[in-house]
Amino acid sequence: MPEKDKPWLFRTYAGHSTAAKSNALYRSNLSRGQTGLSVAFDLPTQAGYDSDHVLARGEVGKVGVPVCHLGDMRTLFDQIPLEQMNTSMTINATAPWLLSLYIAVAEEQGADISKLQGTVQNDLIKEYLSRGTYICPPKPSLAMITDVAAYTREHLPKWNPMNVCSYHLQEAGATPQQELAYALATAIAVLDDLKGKVPDAEFPAMVGRISFFVNAGIRFVTEMCKMRAFTELWDEICRDRYGIEEERYRRFRYGVQVNSLGLTEQQPENNVYRILLEMLAVTLSKNARARAVQLPAWNEALGLPRPWDQQWSLRMQQILAYETDLLEFGDLFDGNPAVAAKVEDLKQGAREELALLDQMGGAIAAIDHMKARLVESNAARLGRIEANETVVVGVNRWQQGEPSPLTSGEGAIMVVDPEVEADQIARLQAWREARDEGAVEAALVALRLAAQRGDNVMAPSIAAAKAGVTTGEWAGVMRAVHGEYRGPTGVSASPSNRTEGLDDIREAVDAVSSRLGRRLKFLVGKPGLDGHSNGAEQIACRARDCGMDITYEGIRLTPEEIVRRAQEEEAHVVGLSILSGSHLPLIADLMARMREAGLDHVPVIVGGIIPDEDARRLSAMGVARVYTPKDFQLNTIMKDIVGLVEPGAAAA
Repeated sequence: MPEKDKPWLFRTYAGHSTAAKSNALYRSNLSRGQTGLSVAFDLPTQAGYDSDHVLARGEVGKVGVPVCHLGDMRTLFDQIPLEQMNTSMTINATAPWLLSLYIAVAEEQGADISKLQGTVQNDLIKEYLSRGTYICPPKPSLAMITDVAAYTREHLPKWNPMNVCSYHLQEAGATPQQELAYALATAIAVLDDLKGKVPDAEFPAMVGRISFFVNAGIRFVTEMCKMRAFTELWDEICRDRYGIEEERYRRFRYGVQVNSLGLTEQQPENNVYRILLEMLAVTLSKNARARAVQLPAWNEALGLPRPWDQQWSLRMQQILAYETDLLEFGDLFDGNPAVAAKVEDLKQGAREELALLDQMGGAIAAIDHMKARLVESNAARLGRIEANETVVVGVNRWQQGEPSPLTSGEGAIMVVDPEVEADQIARLQAWREARDEGAVEAALVALRLAAQRGDNVMAPSIAAAKAGVTTGEWAGVMRAVHGEYRGPTGVSASPSNRTEGLDDIREAVDAVSSRLGRRLKFLVGKPGLDGHSNGAEQIACRARDCGMDITYEGIRLTPEEIVRRAQEEEAHVVGLSILSGSHLPLIADLMARMREAGLDHVPVIVGGIIPDEDARRLSAMGVARVYTPKDFQLNTIMKDIVGLVEPGAAAA
C-alpha cells in the first residue's frame, strides 16, 4: 500500500479581546489537534495605532487581538514554545514591528531564533487594493517588505518573510485571471526590489521562501484549476524571469482561507457546505495542494465565531485528511483534458493582465488601475446576483425555509466585552509609566535615523521592541519619515454604462433633485479603521449610476470628519459602512455630532454586519435605515434613499 502524504497544517484564524484571552483560545485549539497558529490582530494594531488613539475607538479587540507592546506579545504566547511552533501572523503595514516583537519574545523564551518557523503576510499592495490597513506610500512600504525578507535570510532562514495575499483580491471582486495576475505582479515587485538587498548566490533561496495566501471560492472546479495555473505560472516566472534553476525554489508554496465573501447571513447553516466544497478546491489536486488551510466558521456573516464554531471548522479539515483516502493517491487530475483546457485559459488571461501591468511599470505603478478594475468586477458580480444570473441558495433562490436552530438564543455568536477597550488602555498606560523613557527615546531616534537613511529597519525595530516602544510610536516614526498614504477608492467620477433596472430610479432622482434645486447629494463615509470598503464602493457606484451627486473619500475617517464634510457638502443623506463590529460606539458618536451641528434633519443610513438587537439600538439613536448582507438588492437601497429625501424635497 503506498505511503500516505502528510496532511497540510491545520490552522484557525483567531484572536480577539485581549492577549490573555487569545492565548487561552490558542492553547485550547492546539489541544484539539490544531497544528499551527494563525494570529488575527485588531485593526488599530494592523494600522499602526495604539489602543488609546482616537481612530481606535470602538475597534480595540474586535476583529483580532490588540498588541501594543512587548508585554502584550509576551502574554499572547505565554506557555507556547515558539521554537516548536509554526506561526502565521496576518499583518502587513506593521509586519516589521510585529515580527520584531515576536523575535523579542522568542529570545526571552530562550529559543534558537534560527529555528523559528512561520510567516508574516507583509503584503502592502493588496492593502491598497482591498483591505485598507496601509500606513505609508507604496515605495517605502515596498522597501520595508524587502527589509524583512533580507533580515530573515540572515537570521530566520526557516521563516516566510512575505505572503503574497490574493485572498482579499477575490473578496474585492477579482476574477480568477485578475487574482492570478495581481498576486503574481505583487511577487514580481517584491523580488525585483529584493535583488538589490541580498547576495546573488542567496537570491534563489529567497525566491523559494516567498509564499502565497489565496482564496478558494464556491466554483471549486474553476478554483482548483486556478491553483494549478498558479503553480505553473509561478514556475514559469521563477525560471524565465529570474533564472531559478532548482525546482525546489520554484515550488508554489501557499496557504489558504476559503472564501468568506460568499458566506450568507440568510440560512447561515448552508455555509457549512460552502466551506467544505471550497476546501476541496485546494486539497483535491496533489500537485496544487495547499501547505496550510484555515477555514472560516459557518456563522461569520453573523458576527464573531465562538470557540465551538472554530472547532467545527477544524473538524472538517481533520475528517477530510484522516477519514478519507485522499492522501493515498497521486494527482487525480493529471491528463484530464477539461482541466488542462481550463488551466490554459486561466493562464492566458493572467498573462495578458500581467503584460498590461508591465506596460504600466509594474504593480506599484498600476495600483489605481488595479483598484478600478476590482471595483468594476465586483459591480458585475453583484449585478449577476441581483439579476438571478448567479444563484445563491437562500439569498436569491429558495429563500423560504425553516429558521436555523443554531442561531437562536443568547450566545449564538461571541460578543467582545465592551470593557475590553478600557482594560486594554489601562494596561497600555501602565506599560508607558513603567518603562525607561530614556531607553525608549534612544530607540526611537535610532529607528528614525535608519528609516531616513534607507537602512534595514529590522534591527532597530527589535531594539525598540525590547526598549518598550509601542505599536503607535513605531508607526508614528514611519509616518513622520515616509508620510501617510490614502489609497484610491476605485469609484469613478463619471457614471458607468449600466442601465438595467435604473431608468425608474434615475427619473425619481431627477424629480427630487429638481424640487431640491440641486442634484441629490449623497455622502458615503467609513468611520473608524474598518478597511473592508467593498460595500461602500458598490453603494457609491450604484448611487452615482442612478444620477446622485456622490462624495466618497475612502476609508479611515473619524465621525467628526464625516460630520464636517456633511456640513460642507450640504448632504441630503449620509450613508455609513462599518463591518468591523464597531457600529454602536461610532454611530452614537456621529449621531451626537450631527445633532450638535444642526444636521439632525439629514437622514443617516448604516450598513454592516449588524445583529437585529444592534439594529434596534441604532434606530433608537435616530438612524433612518439599517442594511445588512441580506440586503443585496442595491436598487432597493437606492429607492429608499430617494424616499428618505422626498419629504425634504417637497418642503423645498
